[in-house]
Amino acid sequence: MKVTRGLIVPLGYGKYCRSDRIVGLEPIEEGRGPGRRTRVFVEGIEEPLIASRSEGAILRDLISPSDAGARAAEQRQLLADILDTLKGLDPVLRSIVRDQSKWDLNRLEERLRDTLGADAEE
Repeated sequence: MKVTRGLIVPLGYGKYCRSDRIVGLEPIEEGRGPGRRTRVFVEGIEEPLIASRSEGAILRDLISPSDAGARAAEQRQLLADILDTLKGLDPVLRSIVRDQSKWDLNRLEERLRDTLGADAEE
């Protein structure tokens, strides 16, 4: 089992921790209840954090990104691929597309750059 690095893992009730800093999980047996389900041991913090989520739920988030996170990464990659394709289009073809379909590829390229932010520079 390998921890996926760089993920922000929700611990519940507004608490979050980076996946690569979590070093241990311990279910709370005594005094367990709302807001008290798991002790989360974090690198650099002496006392464990108290999580309202179960150790199994936290562990699943540590080893694989959530469906929403994976879907967002795929969508960003698709936008980056479209941007790369647009960068290579001939100006004459851009003009034809704009005149024939009223679709401004220059504006689309600009919107993709804005959406991708720093990722657009890669």
